Amino acid sequence: MASKDKKQNEKDEDWGKSEIMHRLKTHPFLFIGTVLVLIIIIIAFVFVPAIVPSAYGSGDLVFGHYNKVPIKYVMNNYFYQAQQYLYQRQSLAQDDPDFLYRFAQIWRQAFEETVIHVGMQDEMKQAGYVAPVDVVDRQMAELPQFQDNGRFSSTRFREMDSNTRMNLWHQVRESIAVAHYMSDISGLRTSSTEVSFIGTMASPKRNFDVVVFAANTYPDSEVDTYARANPSLFRSMRLSRITINSSEREARLILESIRNGTTTFEEAARTNSQDWAAERGGDIGSMMAYDLVYEISNEQARERVISLAAGELSDVTRTSSGWVFFRADEASRPIDLNDSSQRTRVRNYILAFQRGQVEDWLISEAERFASAAGTRGFDTAAAEANISKLSFGPIPLNYGNSPIFSSISSAGITELANAGSNDTFWRAAFSTPLNSVSAPLVVGDNVIVLCPLEEVQAEEDELEMVKLYYPYWISGSMENSHRSYFLTNRKLDDRFQETFWKIWGEN
Repeated sequence: MASKDKKQNEKDEDWGKSEIMHRLKTHPFLFIGTVLVLIIIIIAFVFVPAIVPSAYGSGDLVFGHYNKVPIKYVMNNYFYQAQQYLYQRQSLAQDDPDFLYRFAQIWRQAFEETVIHVGMQDEMKQAGYVAPVDVVDRQMAELPQFQDNGRFSSTRFREMDSNTRMNLWHQVRESIAVAHYMSDISGLRTSSTEVSFIGTMASPKRNFDVVVFAANTYPDSEVDTYARANPSLFRSMRLSRITINSSEREARLILESIRNGTTTFEEAARTNSQDWAAERGGDIGSMMAYDLVYEISNEQARERVISLAAGELSDVTRTSSGWVFFRADEASRPIDLNDSSQRTRVRNYILAFQRGQVEDWLISEAERFASAAGTRGFDTAAAEANISKLSFGPIPLNYGNSPIFSSISSAGITELANAGSNDTFWRAAFSTPLNSVSAPLVVGDNVIVLCPLEEVQAEEDELEMVKLYYPYWISGSMENSHRSYFLTNRKLDDRFQETFWKIWGEN
Protein backbone atom coordinates (compact mmCIF):
# COMPACT_ATOMS: atom_id res chain seq x y z
CA MET A 1 0.00 0.00 0.00
CA ALA A 2 2.84 2.32 0.96
CA SER A 3 4.57 1.54 -2.32
CA LYS A 4 1.38 2.38 -4.23
CA ASP A 5 1.04 5.70 -2.36
CA LYS A 6 4.69 6.50 -3.07
CA LYS A 7 4.24 5.87 -6.79
CA GLN A 8 1.11 8.01 -6.81
CA ASN A 9 2.98 10.84 -5.06
CA GLU A 10 5.82 10.61 -7.58
CA LYS A 11 3.27 10.65 -10.40
CA ASP A 12 1.57 13.72 -8.92
CA GLU A 13 4.96 15.44 -8.50
CA ASP A 14 5.93 14.69 -12.12
CA TRP A 15 2.55 16.01 -13.29
CA GLY A 16 3.06 19.16 -11.23
CA LYS A 17 6.49 19.73 -12.75
CA SER A 18 5.12 19.12 -16.23
CA GLU A 19 2.28 21.57 -15.64
CA ILE A 20 4.68 24.23 -14.39
CA MET A 21 6.94 23.71 -17.42
CA HIS A 22 3.92 23.87 -19.75
CA ARG A 23 2.80 27.18 -18.25
CA LEU A 24 6.35 28.52 -18.30
CA LYS A 25 6.79 27.60 -21.98
CA THR A 26 3.38 28.93 -22.99
CA HIS A 27 3.58 32.34 -21.27
CA PRO A 28 6.98 32.68 -19.55
CA PHE A 29 6.76 36.40 -18.79
CA LEU A 30 3.17 36.18 -17.55
CA PHE A 31 3.82 33.02 -15.51
CA ILE A 32 6.96 34.29 -13.79
CA GLY A 33 5.46 37.72 -13.13
CA THR A 34 2.22 36.24 -11.75
CA VAL A 35 4.15 33.90 -9.47
CA LEU A 36 6.12 36.84 -8.07
CA VAL A 37 2.95 38.85 -7.51
CA LEU A 38 1.25 35.94 -5.76
CA ILE A 39 4.30 35.28 -3.60
CA ILE A 40 4.23 38.86 -2.38
CA ILE A 41 0.53 38.59 -1.53
CA ILE A 42 0.82 35.17 0.10
CA ILE A 43 3.72 36.13 2.35
CA ALA A 44 1.76 39.02 3.83
CA PHE A 45 1.50 38.57 7.60
CA VAL A 46 3.33 35.21 7.40
CA PHE A 47 7.04 35.96 7.83
CA VAL A 48 8.52 37.00 11.13
CA PRO A 49 9.47 40.64 10.46
CA ALA A 50 13.04 41.11 9.31
CA ILE A 51 15.10 44.09 10.38
CA VAL A 52 13.15 47.32 9.95
CA PRO A 53 14.35 50.87 10.62
CA SER A 54 14.08 52.24 14.13
CA ALA A 55 12.77 55.38 12.43
CA TYR A 56 9.88 53.32 11.08
CA GLY A 57 7.55 54.27 13.91
CA SER A 58 7.91 57.96 13.15
CA GLY A 59 5.85 57.68 9.96
CA ASP A 60 5.93 56.55 6.35
CA LEU A 61 9.38 56.18 4.80
CA VAL A 62 9.27 57.66 1.29
CA PHE A 63 12.05 56.53 -1.04
CA GLY A 64 10.87 58.46 -4.10
CA HIS A 65 7.84 58.90 -6.36
CA TYR A 66 6.55 57.43 -9.59
CA ASN A 67 4.30 59.86 -11.45
CA LYS A 68 3.86 61.63 -8.10
CA VAL A 69 2.75 58.41 -6.36
CA PRO A 70 5.00 57.92 -3.31
CA ILE A 71 7.20 54.81 -3.23
CA LYS A 72 6.93 54.34 0.51
CA TYR A 73 7.69 51.67 3.06
CA VAL A 74 4.58 51.06 5.16
CA MET A 75 3.69 48.07 7.30
CA ASN A 76 2.39 45.24 5.07
CA ASN A 77 2.39 47.23 1.84
CA TYR A 78 4.06 45.90 -1.31
CA PHE A 79 7.46 47.49 -0.57
CA TYR A 80 7.41 46.11 2.97
CA GLN A 81 6.48 42.60 1.85
CA ALA A 82 9.04 42.55 -0.96
CA GLN A 83 11.77 43.63 1.45
CA GLN A 84 10.70 40.99 4.02
CA TYR A 85 10.57 38.26 1.37
CA LEU A 86 14.00 39.08 -0.05
CA TYR A 87 15.53 39.40 3.40
CA GLN A 88 14.20 36.01 4.50
CA ARG A 89 15.53 34.37 1.33
CA GLN A 90 19.02 35.84 1.84
CA SER A 91 19.31 34.70 5.48
CA LEU A 92 21.79 37.45 6.30
CA ALA A 93 23.91 37.21 9.43
CA GLN A 94 24.59 40.51 11.14
CA ASP A 95 28.20 39.51 11.82
CA ASP A 96 28.79 39.09 8.08
CA PRO A 97 31.52 41.62 7.11
CA ASP A 98 29.50 42.44 3.97
CA PHE A 99 26.22 42.67 5.88
CA LEU A 100 25.50 46.35 5.25
CA TYR A 101 26.36 46.10 1.54
CA ARG A 102 24.13 43.04 1.04
CA PHE A 103 21.43 44.57 3.22
CA ALA A 104 21.43 47.69 1.04
CA GLN A 105 21.18 45.49 -2.06
CA ILE A 106 18.06 43.79 -0.65
CA TRP A 107 16.42 47.13 0.04
CA ARG A 108 17.37 48.43 -3.39
CA GLN A 109 15.91 45.35 -5.10
CA ALA A 110 12.71 45.69 -3.08
CA PHE A 111 12.55 49.36 -4.05
CA GLU A 112 12.99 48.57 -7.74
CA GLU A 113 10.34 45.83 -7.65
CA THR A 114 7.97 48.34 -6.05
CA VAL A 115 8.74 50.97 -8.68
CA ILE A 116 7.93 48.45 -11.43
CA HIS A 117 4.78 47.37 -9.59
CA VAL A 118 3.58 50.97 -9.21
CA GLY A 119 4.63 51.73 -12.79
CA MET A 120 2.51 48.91 -14.19
CA GLN A 121 -0.43 50.09 -12.12
CA ASP A 122 0.11 53.57 -13.53
CA GLU A 123 0.07 52.22 -17.09
CA MET A 124 -3.20 50.39 -16.42
CA LYS A 125 -4.69 53.47 -14.77
CA GLN A 126 -3.74 55.58 -17.81
CA ALA A 127 -5.46 52.96 -19.96
CA GLY A 128 -8.63 53.32 -17.85
CA TYR A 129 -8.59 49.80 -16.38
CA VAL A 130 -10.14 49.15 -12.94
CA ALA A 131 -10.39 45.59 -11.59
CA PRO A 132 -14.05 44.59 -11.04
CA VAL A 133 -15.02 44.28 -7.38
CA ASP A 134 -16.41 40.76 -7.77
CA VAL A 135 -13.13 39.58 -9.34
CA VAL A 136 -11.16 41.06 -6.46
CA ASP A 137 -13.51 39.42 -3.92
CA ARG A 138 -13.17 36.06 -5.65
CA GLN A 139 -9.37 36.19 -5.58
CA MET A 140 -9.43 37.36 -1.95
CA ALA A 141 -11.43 34.27 -1.03
CA GLU A 142 -8.79 32.06 -2.63
CA LEU A 143 -5.89 33.42 -0.59
CA PRO A 144 -4.30 30.92 1.83
CA GLN A 145 -4.94 33.29 4.75
CA PHE A 146 -8.65 32.45 4.46
CA GLN A 147 -8.45 28.73 3.67
CA ASP A 148 -9.36 25.88 5.99
CA ASN A 149 -8.91 22.36 4.59
CA GLY A 150 -8.85 23.78 1.09
CA ARG A 151 -12.09 25.76 1.44
CA PHE A 152 -12.86 29.40 2.18
CA SER A 153 -13.31 30.00 5.92
CA SER A 154 -15.61 32.88 6.85
CA THR A 155 -14.35 32.52 10.42
CA ARG A 156 -10.76 33.23 9.37
CA PHE A 157 -11.98 36.06 7.20
CA ARG A 158 -13.77 37.71 10.16
CA GLU A 159 -10.84 37.11 12.53
CA MET A 160 -8.61 39.40 10.47
CA ASP A 161 -9.01 43.02 11.59
CA SER A 162 -10.81 45.24 9.11
CA ASN A 163 -7.85 47.55 8.40
CA THR A 164 -5.56 44.62 7.57
CA ARG A 165 -8.27 42.97 5.49
CA MET A 166 -8.91 46.18 3.53
CA ASN A 167 -5.18 46.64 2.96
CA LEU A 168 -4.99 43.09 1.59
CA TRP A 169 -8.03 43.70 -0.61
CA HIS A 170 -6.33 46.72 -2.19
CA GLN A 171 -3.18 44.69 -2.77
CA VAL A 172 -5.18 41.98 -4.55
CA ARG A 173 -6.82 44.64 -6.73
CA GLU A 174 -3.38 46.03 -7.58
CA SER A 175 -2.08 42.55 -8.39
CA ILE A 176 -4.98 41.94 -10.80
CA ALA A 177 -4.13 45.14 -12.69
CA VAL A 178 -0.46 44.12 -12.80
CA ALA A 179 -1.36 40.60 -13.98
CA HIS A 180 -3.47 42.09 -16.80
CA TYR A 181 -0.57 44.31 -17.80
CA MET A 182 1.79 41.33 -17.94
CA SER A 183 -0.82 39.31 -19.80
CA ASP A 184 -1.04 42.01 -22.45
CA ILE A 185 2.75 42.03 -22.81
CA SER A 186 3.00 38.25 -23.05
CA GLY A 187 0.22 38.27 -25.64
CA LEU A 188 2.66 39.78 -28.15
CA ARG A 189 3.47 36.42 -29.65
CA THR A 190 6.51 35.67 -31.79
CA SER A 191 5.41 34.58 -35.26
CA SER A 192 6.40 31.15 -36.55
CA THR A 193 7.89 32.79 -39.64
CA GLU A 194 10.17 34.90 -37.48
CA VAL A 195 11.20 31.86 -35.43
CA SER A 196 12.02 29.89 -38.59
CA PHE A 197 14.06 32.78 -39.97
CA ILE A 198 16.06 33.05 -36.75
CA GLY A 199 16.68 29.32 -36.90
CA THR A 200 18.34 29.64 -40.31
CA MET A 201 20.85 32.10 -38.82
CA ALA A 202 22.52 29.25 -36.94
CA SER A 203 24.12 28.17 -40.24
CA PRO A 204 26.62 28.15 -41.75
CA LYS A 205 29.28 27.91 -39.08
CA ARG A 206 33.03 28.21 -39.53
CA ASN A 207 36.16 27.06 -37.73
CA PHE A 208 39.14 29.41 -37.64
CA ASP A 209 42.82 29.73 -36.92
CA VAL A 210 43.97 33.17 -35.83
CA VAL A 211 47.17 34.97 -34.87
CA VAL A 212 47.18 38.09 -32.73
CA PHE A 213 49.54 41.05 -32.90
CA ALA A 214 49.02 42.74 -29.54
CA ALA A 215 49.63 46.41 -28.77
CA ASN A 216 51.88 45.42 -25.86
CA THR A 217 54.33 43.88 -28.37
CA TYR A 218 55.14 47.34 -29.73
CA PRO A 219 58.96 47.23 -29.44
CA ASP A 220 61.20 49.34 -27.24
CA SER A 221 63.12 50.42 -30.33
CA GLU A 222 60.00 52.18 -31.66
CA VAL A 223 59.36 53.75 -28.27
CA ASP A 224 62.92 55.05 -28.12
CA THR A 225 62.68 56.44 -31.67
CA TYR A 226 59.54 58.39 -30.77
CA ALA A 227 61.08 59.72 -27.53
CA ARG A 228 64.17 60.98 -29.38
CA ALA A 229 61.97 62.65 -32.02
CA ASN A 230 59.91 64.46 -29.32
CA PRO A 231 62.36 65.24 -26.50
CA SER A 232 60.45 68.26 -25.18
CA LEU A 233 57.43 66.10 -24.26
CA PHE A 234 59.43 63.77 -22.05
CA ARG A 235 61.56 66.13 -19.97
CA SER A 236 61.19 64.96 -16.37
CA MET A 237 61.06 67.09 -13.22
CA ARG A 238 59.88 66.99 -9.63
CA LEU A 239 57.39 69.63 -8.55
CA SER A 240 55.37 70.81 -5.57
CA ARG A 241 52.18 72.82 -5.99
CA ILE A 242 49.77 75.04 -4.08
CA THR A 243 46.22 75.42 -5.48
CA ILE A 244 43.89 78.25 -4.45
CA ASN A 245 40.29 78.19 -5.67
CA SER A 246 39.04 81.48 -4.22
CA SER A 247 40.96 84.20 -6.10
CA GLU A 248 44.20 85.19 -7.79
CA ARG A 249 44.74 87.82 -5.10
CA GLU A 250 44.73 85.25 -2.29
CA ALA A 251 47.12 83.02 -4.25
CA ARG A 252 49.55 85.94 -4.69
CA LEU A 253 49.39 86.82 -0.97
CA ILE A 254 50.33 83.24 -0.05
CA LEU A 255 53.12 83.19 -2.65
CA GLU A 256 54.52 86.46 -1.23
CA SER A 257 54.42 85.07 2.33
CA ILE A 258 56.62 82.18 1.18
CA ARG A 259 59.03 84.46 -0.69
CA ASN A 260 59.52 86.80 2.29
CA GLY A 261 60.02 83.92 4.71
CA THR A 262 56.84 84.44 6.75
CA THR A 263 55.96 80.77 6.15
CA THR A 264 57.44 77.76 4.40
CA PHE A 265 56.08 76.28 1.22
CA GLU A 266 55.11 73.07 3.05
CA GLU A 267 53.27 74.93 5.82
CA ALA A 268 51.42 77.09 3.30
CA ALA A 269 50.42 74.02 1.31
CA ARG A 270 49.06 72.16 4.32
CA THR A 271 47.19 75.23 5.57
CA ASN A 272 45.88 76.78 2.36
CA SER A 273 46.18 74.49 -0.66
CA GLN A 274 42.94 73.04 -1.99
CA ASP A 275 44.00 69.90 -3.82
CA TRP A 276 44.98 66.31 -3.05
CA ALA A 277 48.67 67.19 -2.48
CA ALA A 278 47.98 69.61 0.40
CA GLU A 279 48.58 67.09 3.17
CA ARG A 280 51.85 66.11 1.48
CA GLY A 281 53.12 69.66 1.74
CA GLY A 282 52.26 70.23 -1.93
CA ASP A 283 54.53 67.47 -3.27
CA ILE A 284 53.05 66.14 -6.55
CA GLY A 285 56.06 63.95 -7.33
CA SER A 286 57.93 63.24 -10.53
CA MET A 287 56.31 64.43 -13.75
CA MET A 288 57.00 64.66 -17.44
CA ALA A 289 56.41 67.79 -19.46
CA TYR A 290 53.36 66.33 -21.21
CA ASP A 291 51.64 65.84 -17.82
CA LEU A 292 51.35 69.62 -17.46
CA VAL A 293 49.58 70.09 -20.80
CA TYR A 294 46.17 69.30 -19.26
CA GLU A 295 46.74 71.54 -16.25
CA ILE A 296 48.36 74.57 -17.89
CA SER A 297 46.87 75.20 -21.31
CA ASN A 298 48.99 78.28 -22.02
CA GLU A 299 52.18 77.03 -23.65
CA GLN A 300 54.39 79.94 -22.51
CA ALA A 301 53.21 79.65 -18.89
CA ARG A 302 53.77 75.91 -19.01
CA GLU A 303 57.28 76.32 -20.38
CA ARG A 304 58.18 78.77 -17.60
CA VAL A 305 57.21 76.11 -15.01
CA ILE A 306 59.18 73.40 -16.77
CA SER A 307 62.26 75.67 -16.94
CA LEU A 308 62.35 76.45 -13.20
CA ALA A 309 65.67 75.91 -11.44
CA ALA A 310 65.77 73.66 -8.37
CA GLY A 311 64.11 75.46 -5.44
CA GLU A 312 62.70 78.24 -7.61
CA LEU A 313 59.07 79.37 -7.33
CA SER A 314 56.85 80.05 -10.33
CA ASP A 315 54.50 82.97 -10.72
CA VAL A 316 50.77 82.42 -10.06
CA THR A 317 49.23 80.67 -13.07
CA ARG A 318 45.62 80.11 -14.02
CA THR A 319 44.89 76.36 -14.41
CA SER A 320 41.87 74.10 -14.84
CA SER A 321 41.65 73.67 -11.05
CA GLY A 322 42.20 77.24 -9.88
CA TRP A 323 45.07 79.67 -9.27
CA VAL A 324 48.30 77.71 -8.86
CA PHE A 325 51.99 78.28 -8.29
CA PHE A 326 54.76 75.68 -8.33
CA ARG A 327 58.12 75.00 -6.76
CA ALA A 328 60.75 73.01 -8.64
CA ASP A 329 62.09 70.39 -6.21
CA GLU A 330 64.36 69.15 -8.99
CA ALA A 331 65.15 70.97 -12.23
CA SER A 332 63.93 69.42 -15.48
CA ARG A 333 66.26 67.04 -17.26
CA PRO A 334 66.16 65.13 -20.56
CA ILE A 335 64.65 61.67 -20.62
CA ASP A 336 66.93 58.78 -19.71
CA LEU A 337 65.96 55.84 -21.91
CA ASN A 338 68.16 53.56 -19.81
CA ASP A 339 65.61 54.10 -17.02
CA SER A 340 62.91 51.48 -17.64
CA SER A 341 60.31 53.46 -15.67
CA GLN A 342 60.79 56.48 -17.93
CA ARG A 343 60.56 54.35 -21.06
CA THR A 344 57.34 52.83 -19.69
CA ARG A 345 55.87 56.33 -19.32
CA VAL A 346 56.76 57.10 -22.93
CA ARG A 347 55.13 53.84 -24.02
CA ASN A 348 51.97 54.66 -22.07
CA TYR A 349 51.86 58.10 -23.68
CA ILE A 350 52.15 56.58 -27.17
CA LEU A 351 49.45 53.98 -26.45
CA ALA A 352 47.12 56.68 -25.13
CA PHE A 353 47.75 59.51 -27.60
CA GLN A 354 49.52 58.04 -30.62
CA ARG A 355 47.36 54.96 -31.11
CA GLY A 356 47.46 55.23 -34.88
CA GLN A 357 51.24 54.92 -34.87
CA VAL A 358 51.05 51.68 -32.89
CA GLU A 359 48.32 50.27 -35.15
CA ASP A 360 50.34 51.16 -38.24
CA TRP A 361 53.28 49.18 -36.90
CA LEU A 362 51.09 46.20 -35.93
CA ILE A 363 49.37 46.21 -39.33
CA SER A 364 52.76 46.25 -41.04
CA GLU A 365 53.83 43.20 -39.03
CA ALA A 366 50.51 41.48 -39.72
CA GLU A 367 50.80 42.16 -43.47
CA ARG A 368 54.27 40.61 -43.45
CA PHE A 369 52.85 37.53 -41.73
CA ALA A 370 49.84 37.32 -44.08
CA SER A 371 52.15 37.42 -47.10
CA ALA A 372 54.27 34.59 -45.68
CA ALA A 373 51.18 32.57 -44.74
CA GLY A 374 49.80 32.94 -48.26
CA THR A 375 52.90 31.36 -49.78
CA ARG A 376 54.18 28.97 -47.09
CA GLY A 377 51.04 28.17 -45.09
CA PHE A 378 49.51 29.54 -41.92
CA ASP A 379 51.23 27.15 -39.50
CA THR A 380 54.65 27.57 -41.09
CA ALA A 381 54.43 31.37 -41.09
CA ALA A 382 53.37 31.38 -37.43
CA ALA A 383 56.28 29.11 -36.47
CA GLU A 384 58.79 31.22 -38.43
CA ALA A 385 57.54 34.42 -36.79
CA ASN A 386 57.43 32.76 -33.35
CA ILE A 387 53.74 33.66 -33.00
CA SER A 388 51.24 31.46 -31.17
CA LYS A 389 48.40 30.21 -33.33
CA LEU A 390 44.96 30.12 -31.71
CA SER A 391 41.87 28.25 -32.88
CA PHE A 392 38.15 28.70 -32.31
CA GLY A 393 34.79 27.64 -33.69
CA PRO A 394 32.60 26.46 -35.13
CA ILE A 395 30.55 29.66 -34.83
CA PRO A 396 27.89 31.24 -37.06
CA LEU A 397 27.81 34.89 -38.06
CA ASN A 398 26.74 36.10 -34.63
CA TYR A 399 27.11 39.87 -34.60
CA GLY A 400 26.56 41.18 -31.07
CA ASN A 401 27.21 37.85 -29.32
CA SER A 402 23.56 36.83 -29.13
CA PRO A 403 23.12 34.04 -26.56
CA ILE A 404 20.86 32.22 -29.03
CA PHE A 405 23.88 31.08 -31.05
CA SER A 406 27.47 30.04 -30.41
CA SER A 407 29.44 33.23 -29.90
CA ILE A 408 32.99 34.47 -30.27
CA SER A 409 33.08 35.10 -26.52
CA SER A 410 32.66 31.35 -25.90
CA ALA A 411 36.03 30.78 -27.59
CA GLY A 412 37.77 32.06 -24.47
CA ILE A 413 40.31 34.10 -26.46
CA THR A 414 40.67 37.34 -24.52
CA GLU A 415 42.17 39.19 -27.48
CA LEU A 416 38.90 38.67 -29.36
CA ALA A 417 36.71 40.02 -26.55
CA ASN A 418 35.67 43.04 -28.65
CA ALA A 419 35.20 41.12 -31.90
CA GLY A 420 31.54 40.25 -31.33
CA SER A 421 30.37 43.77 -32.20
CA ASN A 422 33.00 44.46 -34.85
CA ASP A 423 31.32 44.34 -38.27
CA THR A 424 34.71 44.37 -40.05
CA PHE A 425 35.65 41.20 -38.18
CA TRP A 426 32.47 39.37 -39.19
CA ARG A 427 32.69 40.56 -42.78
CA ALA A 428 36.22 39.19 -43.07
CA ALA A 429 35.41 36.01 -41.15
CA PHE A 430 32.64 34.96 -43.53
CA SER A 431 33.82 36.46 -46.82
CA THR A 432 37.42 35.22 -46.76
CA PRO A 433 37.63 31.98 -48.81
CA LEU A 434 38.27 28.79 -46.84
CA ASN A 435 41.94 28.00 -46.18
CA SER A 436 42.89 31.53 -47.22
CA VAL A 437 44.35 34.33 -45.14
CA SER A 438 42.39 37.47 -44.32
CA ALA A 439 43.76 40.97 -44.50
CA PRO A 440 44.90 42.32 -41.10
CA LEU A 441 41.98 43.46 -38.89
CA VAL A 442 42.03 45.91 -35.99
CA VAL A 443 40.10 44.36 -33.09
CA GLY A 444 40.21 46.32 -29.85
CA ASP A 445 43.84 46.84 -28.85
CA ASN A 446 45.11 44.21 -31.26
CA VAL A 447 45.55 43.42 -34.93
CA ILE A 448 44.61 39.91 -36.03
CA VAL A 449 44.86 37.71 -39.12
CA LEU A 450 42.21 35.01 -39.68
CA CYS A 451 42.26 31.77 -41.61
CA PRO A 452 38.82 30.11 -42.07
CA LEU A 453 39.39 26.35 -42.05
CA GLU A 454 36.03 24.76 -42.85
CA GLU A 455 32.35 25.56 -43.08
CA VAL A 456 29.65 23.31 -41.66
CA GLN A 457 25.87 23.37 -41.38
CA ALA A 458 24.21 23.26 -37.99
CA GLU A 459 22.66 19.95 -36.96
CA GLU A 460 18.88 19.70 -37.11
CA ASP A 461 18.72 19.28 -33.33
CA GLU A 462 20.61 22.56 -32.88
CA LEU A 463 18.27 24.39 -35.25
CA GLU A 464 15.27 23.09 -33.32
CA MET A 465 16.87 24.16 -30.06
CA VAL A 466 17.36 27.68 -31.43
CA LYS A 467 13.73 27.80 -32.54
CA LEU A 468 12.61 26.55 -29.12
CA TYR A 469 14.79 28.95 -27.15
CA TYR A 470 14.19 32.10 -29.24
CA PRO A 471 10.67 32.88 -27.88
CA TYR A 472 12.01 32.57 -24.31
CA TRP A 473 14.89 34.88 -25.14
CA ILE A 474 12.48 37.41 -26.67
CA SER A 475 10.31 37.17 -23.57
CA GLY A 476 13.29 37.74 -21.28
CA SER A 477 14.45 40.66 -23.42
CA MET A 478 10.98 42.17 -23.25
CA GLU A 479 10.94 41.77 -19.48
CA ASN A 480 14.34 43.47 -19.19
CA SER A 481 13.26 46.28 -21.50
CA HIS A 482 10.08 46.84 -19.48
CA ARG A 483 12.03 46.87 -16.23
CA SER A 484 14.37 49.40 -17.77
CA TYR A 485 11.38 51.41 -19.03
CA PHE A 486 10.06 51.90 -15.50
CA LEU A 487 13.42 52.28 -13.72
CA THR A 488 14.70 54.92 -16.16
CA ASN A 489 11.38 56.66 -16.78
CA ARG A 490 11.19 60.41 -16.27
CA LYS A 491 8.18 59.78 -14.06
CA LEU A 492 10.50 58.21 -11.48
CA ASP A 493 11.90 60.45 -8.77
CA ASP A 494 14.50 58.11 -7.26
CA ARG A 495 15.57 59.14 -3.78
CA PHE A 496 16.54 55.70 -2.55
CA GLN A 497 20.16 56.43 -1.66
CA GLU A 498 19.32 59.60 0.22
CA THR A 499 16.55 57.97 2.27
CA PHE A 500 18.27 54.64 2.90
CA TRP A 501 21.49 56.10 4.24
CA LYS A 502 19.66 58.74 6.20
CA ILE A 503 17.84 55.92 8.02
CA TRP A 504 20.61 53.36 8.36
CA GLY A 505 23.40 55.85 8.85
CA GLU A 506 21.68 56.68 12.11
CA ASN A 507 21.13 53.06 13.17
